[in-house]
Amino acid sequence: MKKIFVTLAVMFLSIVALSAQSQFLGKWTTIDDKTKQPAGIVEIYQDADGLFYGKLVGVYGNDKSGIGTMIIRGMKYEDGKLVGGKVYDPDADKLYYCTIKYDSAKQELNLRGSLDRKGLLGRTQTWLKYKE
Repeated sequence: MKKIFVTLAVMFLSIVALSAQSQFLGKWTTIDDKTKQPAGIVEIYQDADGLFYGKLVGVYGNDKSGIGTMIIRGMKYEDGKLVGGKVYDPDADKLYYCTIKYDSAKQELNLRGSLDRKGLLGRTQTWLKYKE
């Protein structure tokens, strides 16, 4: 009986953890820092290596350059957020340390790109769930 209870508890916790990770998945609209208008569409997915990646799959406006560019690289799920990877800023042509938090109340992502691993020297962008 005890083994069954432990097995069920572990399965339940695994399902809860997978559900929490899945809230990061899908398409997200990026917002331009200067104009505050939608700039691009990034699709976040989890690869076979268990890490999270994000690819630019669309842009707003006529300039379609950059589609297919890997924006988010090698993020892992830890303590309710994505950490340990990098974010690519195509405007600056640079990689930055990255942390991504999901705001369940607003259903948006808060992506922090920084020069340092702790995230002290950087800026935060809000990404909105893409609506087709």
